Amino acid sequence: MYVITGITGRVGGALANALLKAGKRVRAVVRDERKGALWSARGCEIALATMTDADALAQAFEGAEAVFILPPPEFDPAPGFPEAREAIDAIVSAVARARPRRIVCLSTIGAQATRTNLLTQRTLLEEALRKQPIPVAFLRPGWFMENCAWDVDPARNEGVVQSFLLPLDRAIPMIATDDIGELAATLMQEEWSGVRIVELEGPRRTSPDDIADAFSQVLGKPVRAQAVPRDTWEALFVSQGMKHPLPRIQMLDGFNEGWIDFEGRREDIVKGTTPLVDVIRKLVAR
Repeated sequence: MYVITGITGRVGGALANALLKAGKRVRAVVRDERKGALWSARGCEIALATMTDADALAQAFEGAEAVFILPPPEFDPAPGFPEAREAIDAIVSAVARARPRRIVCLSTIGAQATRTNLLTQRTLLEEALRKQPIPVAFLRPGWFMENCAWDVDPARNEGVVQSFLLPLDRAIPMIATDDIGELAATLMQEEWSGVRIVELEGPRRTSPDDIADAFSQVLGKPVRAQAVPRDTWEALFVSQGMKHPLPRIQMLDGFNEGWIDFEGRREDIVKGTTPLVDVIRKLVAR
């Protein structure tokens, strides 16, 4: 049995599709039975649990060949990341009780960074799971290409992609969620001992200018990238409803300054196959 948390998201869904295609038995962990209906119809077993309910998670993980851990992201965390810590405590407790044979955890590029930022939530999860005795693989993907979903309307209506990634011509590792799910499925079916770190990026590194060019190609009209000035970020994020914008700002600084990056050698980074333009074409078609 292969247990998947976060199955209703893009990565979890891609992972489930890959495992089902391979003929594997899948248990979908969902908060709401209605959200599991689609996966139940496709033959998945359904387990109801939130990521902060250790008892329900332990039951969901029981008898698992492998468990995929994907806590819900907290984009506006309180100081000290109490939301993430609550979920981490429940996950570790559930793993200790259910003892699956192995764990694949969706982490992030830059999880090894020592400076506090929004991605520190994944650093804390890695630290906790490293201490338990079950083999664990941390899958560290680059920036999600699907983040371009926020850019579809302004690209279509204004011919502009607003970017917090600076400078506009600097390329960073990006990856399609389908490729993340495919690699996660492969990892869940492998065996290893101890801790693995697997880093993943797309076929080529991508800049905001590249994103604008891809939108131009898909929309058939000129689209340009436009920098959002650094000194406007805090007021902008607060105006959008954020209460604690500093971790997000620190994360963006980390990408722009280069201290959020992959840890391993460049030649060891796994390469996905999905080009950015294919992802943007799907986003535009929605």
